[in-house]
Amino acid sequence: MEKSCTLLVHFDKGTPAIANEIREALEGNDVPAKIDAMKKAVMLLLNGETLPQLFITIVRYVLPSEDHTIQKLLLLYLEIIDKTDAKGRVLPEMILICQNLRNNLQHPNEYIRGVTLRFLCRLNETEIIEPLIPSVLQNLEHRHPFIRRNAILAVMSIYKLPHGEQLLVDAPEMIEKVLSTEQDQSAKRNAFLMLFTCAQDHAINYLLTHVDRVLEWGELLQMVVLELIRKVCRTNRGEKGKYIKIIISLLNAPSTAVVYECAGTLVSLSSAPTAIRAAANTYCQLLLSQSDHNVKLIVLDQLNELKSSHRDIMVDLIMDVLRALSSPNLDIRRKTLDIVLELITPRNIHEVILTLKKEVVKTQGGELEKNGEYRQILIQAIHSCAIKFPEVASTVVHMLMDFLGDSNVGSAVDVVIFVREIIETNPKLRVSIITRLLDTFYQIRAARVCSCALWIIGEYCLSLSEVESGIATIKQCLGELPLYSVSEDGEDTDSSKKAQQVNSFAVSSRRPAVLSDGTYATQSAASETAFSPPTLVQGSLASGNLRSLLLTGDFFLGAVVACTLTKLILRLEEVQPSKVEVNKASSQALLIMVSMLQLGQSLVLQHPIDNDSYDRIVLCIRLLCNTGDEIRKIWLQSCRQSFVKMLSEKQLQETEEIKAKAQISYAQPDDLIDFYHLKSRKGMSQLELEDEVQDDLKRATGEFIKEGDDANKLNRILQLTGFSDPVYAEAYVTVHHYDIVLDVTVINRTKETLQNLCLELATMGDLKLVDRPQNYTLAPESSKQIKANIKVSSTETGVIFGNIVYETSNVHERTVVVLNDIHVDIMDYISPAVCSDSAFRTMWAEFEWENKVAVNTVIQEEKEFLDHIIKSTNMKCLTAPSALDGECGFLAANLYAKSVFGEDALVNLSIEKQADGKLSGYIRIRSKTQGIALSLGDKITLKQKGGS
Repeated sequence: MEKSCTLLVHFDKGTPAIANEIREALEGNDVPAKIDAMKKAVMLLLNGETLPQLFITIVRYVLPSEDHTIQKLLLLYLEIIDKTDAKGRVLPEMILICQNLRNNLQHPNEYIRGVTLRFLCRLNETEIIEPLIPSVLQNLEHRHPFIRRNAILAVMSIYKLPHGEQLLVDAPEMIEKVLSTEQDQSAKRNAFLMLFTCAQDHAINYLLTHVDRVLEWGELLQMVVLELIRKVCRTNRGEKGKYIKIIISLLNAPSTAVVYECAGTLVSLSSAPTAIRAAANTYCQLLLSQSDHNVKLIVLDQLNELKSSHRDIMVDLIMDVLRALSSPNLDIRRKTLDIVLELITPRNIHEVILTLKKEVVKTQGGELEKNGEYRQILIQAIHSCAIKFPEVASTVVHMLMDFLGDSNVGSAVDVVIFVREIIETNPKLRVSIITRLLDTFYQIRAARVCSCALWIIGEYCLSLSEVESGIATIKQCLGELPLYSVSEDGEDTDSSKKAQQVNSFAVSSRRPAVLSDGTYATQSAASETAFSPPTLVQGSLASGNLRSLLLTGDFFLGAVVACTLTKLILRLEEVQPSKVEVNKASSQALLIMVSMLQLGQSLVLQHPIDNDSYDRIVLCIRLLCNTGDEIRKIWLQSCRQSFVKMLSEKQLQETEEIKAKAQISYAQPDDLIDFYHLKSRKGMSQLELEDEVQDDLKRATGEFIKEGDDANKLNRILQLTGFSDPVYAEAYVTVHHYDIVLDVTVINRTKETLQNLCLELATMGDLKLVDRPQNYTLAPESSKQIKANIKVSSTETGVIFGNIVYETSNVHERTVVVLNDIHVDIMDYISPAVCSDSAFRTMWAEFEWENKVAVNTVIQEEKEFLDHIIKSTNMKCLTAPSALDGECGFLAANLYAKSVFGEDALVNLSIEKQADGKLSGYIRIRSKTQGIALSLGDKITLKQKGGS
């Protein structure tokens, strides 16, 4: 058994302290030097040093000191040192400190008495404590409450010793008498705690006798009362009724800590609707009354647990929970909305939507930095409500469309995606949504929002008036054509170059006008500067949003404009009887596309048009010049069908998730099964029976490891030394979140005794050794289990290395055995996770660390390789299975995972099957931190070739 530790002090091992220096400082008369020496001695003892020669020096020169700091350090020293020999007998020299302790217990200074009494609570040696008992009992009646409260704790610790009941036979009666007369709240709490711990019947008797005055007791005592009630009700559930009344009365206590504990106790003891409702109401009151954000988050966690197990009761309190949105903290608001969205029913949906709409309106008036982000969260919540309950979509969609031009690009993107989904799922709203979208399109300033809005216009403008309005809106937002014109023929080459240089400079000065959040606040002025020379631009400078975005070089948007115009012209051919009007509109659309190509290939912009956008616009031009029925069907029907299929898959996935959650059963404390037949058959107590059942459950779920019968544990054992080394060592590595525990088995394979054997470890990466393993003496051919704890601070592959050092009686030099390195696998910290496509894209754009790994594998099937990567990296594939169907020789998929530290890991897999059957392509990893990107890339490089 390892020694129990009652004291932890940080110690910098880089500052050596020599025992002789400490002894010289202790023997001197300089008090600050003595204090410093005592601190060094305590820290050395805590880190495995024995310092046996210091004890006598401390008895001679430190015990007589009157300095309070020295006396406190002396007690810490006495607490740490070994007081028994190898056989468990008290060392003879310990008798030297008994008289000093007795004097301290009778010292006129209250502080010396108090800290000495507190020190006695950590002593387990009966031979040292027994002579001090009369002095301890005298302090129970001392005038100072600091001494009385510590004396009560000392009595409790003595009574809990193996033979403590014989040393203090009447201790419960004595403490009960103290409890009835004590006035100090802290001492009263300690007295009740002693009865609760050592004589539970006395504590219950005292509680039931004074049940009417429980509300008047102090906060500390009320907390112990609640702990007693929990313990009593677990062991004797039949008496739960009379204690529930005490808990209900304590819900009116002035202390919020007591009220919170009452609510938790109520939930743990009863699943009756009245009790759960009382607890939930208490949590809601705390949510509104407390100003501390951490408290609010803790209370929201409790409400979230209640929501999981008592949803019907929580549904009635949904509006009370929503009041937490008044907090300015985004985490609180986000967690509140997560809880509320799972409590929505047809009865309360209208109230919830009304509240959310009010909150959205509030974000417009304020000037807070987080208003845009909060508005985005609210829009996402309204989106979820409208999808679940289509009847409320009409009340929110038009209001939200006012935010299509929001300065927060995330909010605007969420709104336009919401509109896109609603317009498909609610056919009755299509006409009004299209009309509103065309009216507000000129307000949109973000390219991503424009692209999605243009797709909606191209797909859902069906009637003649809608199609004509759509074309007119796009033309208006593009402004007069052409977008750009070349210099006049009369100008010489130098002036042309000069104009290009001026324009190039103007364009470059215009580019920073695109703000980090995607807005174009100064774009009109920038355009005026860039295109003011009449030889470069014709037409009005008061151009629309599409023109401004195109002049920044966003030709992906130009391709979307071309596709939208193509769809509208194709649909105009179906609804417009006049061929003249169709040809006129078609020629105008072709002029717009040609003008965009001209702009893309000019020297006006720093970057020319990309090949993909160029090919797309050229395809649209060819299509309008020669339209066939098959192409018309693809453009006007297939695109919509793909979108409908995507929505149906999304809905199916959400339905499956809801079903999976519904299958989870939540066992209540009241539902505990008492196996009376097993108890009578085996003669087991209730506690032993519950432990056995718990072990059975752990075995069934794989949590419980039975020694000698576990292949999984054998697979995780790492050999640290060779079989021919004099000392053989192997380690079993257990990784649990932030902790790594090394359980090292060391075997002495020689015929000699190994002295001062020490396991020396060092780490590389974000790993830190918590404490240094102590020295051991290893008998011939014997073994020793040594544990080492290592803290982990980030998801990065780390290395643990070290050696074993020991001495033998024959050889005076220290022998070193170098250990094999232990590599900490990143897979122990990665777990599959799910996020939305928009969230994935946002993170992909924001994360700065990327690791690009070339595909090099013997696997020849795309899906097989994808499955292999998913299994090797422990990630979740976000790409829908239907998107991976079919055989086209190309596969692209997004993978996502989160670490235990909350870090996001994004992976994009793009592979292509070559003519020779081999796979080629790249796996790109992105993350916010460098460690996870590099470590995951190394893992993929190692595992991608196939096999295990």
